Amino acid sequence: MKLSEFKFDLPESLLATHPASNRDESRMMVVHRDTGKIEHRVFKDILEYFDEGDVMVVNDTKVFPARLYGNKEKTGAKIEVFLLRELNKEIHLWDVLVDPARKIRVGNKLYFGDSDLVAEVIDNTTSRGRTIKFLFDGPDEEFYKTINDLGETPLPKYIKREAEPEDKERYQTVYAKNVGAVAAPTAGLHFTKEVLKRLEIKGVDVAPLTLHVGLGTFRPVDVEDLTKHKMDSENFSVPADTAEMVNKALDNKKRVCAIGTTTMRALESSVSASNRLKPNEGWTDRFIFPPYDFKIANALVTNFHMPESTLLMMTAAFGGYELVMKAYEEAVKEKYRFFSYGDVMLIL
Repeated sequence: MKLSEFKFDLPESLLATHPASNRDESRMMVVHRDTGKIEHRVFKDILEYFDEGDVMVVNDTKVFPARLYGNKEKTGAKIEVFLLRELNKEIHLWDVLVDPARKIRVGNKLYFGDSDLVAEVIDNTTSRGRTIKFLFDGPDEEFYKTINDLGETPLPKYIKREAEPEDKERYQTVYAKNVGAVAAPTAGLHFTKEVLKRLEIKGVDVAPLTLHVGLGTFRPVDVEDLTKHKMDSENFSVPADTAEMVNKALDNKKRVCAIGTTTMRALESSVSASNRLKPNEGWTDRFIFPPYDFKIANALVTNFHMPESTLLMMTAAFGGYELVMKAYEEAVKEKYRFFSYGDVMLIL
């Protein structure tokens, strides 16, 4: 398929800049693949679509406050440093993005606030990418606490406002556990402890895996021929207990619902020869676009995505290109809220 087939008109007014007042009261569009029927509900109605023995697979990655602001030595110029991934824990070596990049060269030192945190630029990786080494004397816990105190919630750039205190909690799922993401797995933002409890009472299992979401999730596709697009690699882990739970549901012809495209990517990167889920960990750069034969999940919960994004492409691969594009047309008409803090779609 071609990039241009995923274009649609999205009014800027539909980009959600703040979350819904209550997580589980976001609007939810339900799309039925077998009949093409589209329903308009709210998220907490999700319980009506699942029964005992069904499994929801969630991504329990935890977002860390990855956006720091430092000052360049001598000139004092303000520099944004976006932490991407830790390369070496012992010496606090990180891959980062810097802005404005033209001012930052190898050998430059950056100072952060009134803290003792200083970083030295070691290498260039891409036009905006750098490898930096934090010069920090003290135990690891103290280093991470400093980062946590100085860092800002890494809201996507399209949200044109400063991060607010409530973002620290709302740009995080209620089941977030394993620190390592620089963007939230947004389909999970709609769950509340109450919804999870009601699922448990109904006998629906919630099975965790971890995929640390990187900035590649927002990287635009810049080739018309989708087979030439390369995804950024993301680190993931599928525990044995989750594989066991999912396989039992598949054997019993039950629903296995992937909560989000990140969860779906981890599932599809961990398929055994017999089309079952296997425990697995490593890195995945799997790019899913139509046509694609999904092996594990038979239901998907996902937010409304941007035109021409890899997330929309995966959604179209799962729901069927024509049906999903029709649903998106309906979403624009019905003024659903789009993207990270927006509304949600359940595809059955």
